[in-house]
Amino acid sequence: MTDNSDPDKLKGPGGLTLRQIHEQVQKSVERDREEQAARNTSAARRGKWQRWVRYVWGRSGRR
Repeated sequence: MTDNSDPDKLKGPGGLTLRQIHEQVQKSVERDREEQAARNTSAARRGKWQRWVRYVWGRSGRR
């Protein structure tokens, strides 16, 4: 590896090294995945509830 490709020595935008940028991106991706997983579980629960309500409401409306 040459000095030019060492991520600890190359500076990116904002004066951060490429390694620091990479670590920040990894943290951000992990946070996004956790948030998305939390959103998906609540949406799935709500979806089941809404399906049940539509089922019951629809049946009572047909009687």
